[in-house]
Amino acid sequence: MFTGIVEELGQVQEINTKSSGTQLTISAKLVMDDIKIGDSISINGVCLTVTNRNKNQFSLDMVSETMDKSNLGDLSKGDYVNLERAMRASDRFSGHILQGHVETLGVILDKQQHEDSAIISVGLDPEWMRFCIPKGSISLDGISLTIAKIEANIIEIAVIPYTLENTTLGLKSKSDTLNIETDIIGKYVHRIMSFDEDESEIDVGILRAIRHLQYGES
Repeated sequence: MFTGIVEELGQVQEINTKSSGTQLTISAKLVMDDIKIGDSISINGVCLTVTNRNKNQFSLDMVSETMDKSNLGDLSKGDYVNLERAMRASDRFSGHILQGHVETLGVILDKQQHEDSAIISVGLDPEWMRFCIPKGSISLDGISLTIAKIEANIIEIAVIPYTLENTTLGLKSKSDTLNIETDIIGKYVHRIMSFDEDESEIDVGILRAIRHLQYGES
């Protein structure tokens, strides 16, 4: 699990295409303190697994699904990415609950600079607007942010100077894409409210097996 509080910017060092997918190698400093092979880490909001590491960099493997559903496939050598290690049980909860499962891509429609802060307008697929509310949480490229305003399928985000300086939002421009993960609480509420058992196809064989394991029913 993640919280959307970016720890540092990593830099892409290598992108290698393999038969099983694409290997991404990133250099970093802070997250290298305790990162191990097999650990989960958020790269621009995408939960990936560390497959190799040395003193100053680590590698991750991306399958085609990851490339298709996120903007990681658009990365080039030298690009910067937002990094966040998986949350520990003892950590302070500073952002909001994130799984690192990107749902869709948003597009920056406008970025208005106001001295050292900015207002960013992001266009989303209308399908995902049901999970967006004013003053609600949303993740853009793995950054926990608050929705300031909503108009149709456009959300407006106010970005403070610290976030612009310490995440990729300071480097993003109009027409750039963003990995979107909406609020998980909203998704659970929607599922509960919309679920209809009569519309669900039930595999009787699986149901019997579950009941046998639970209650010993035949």
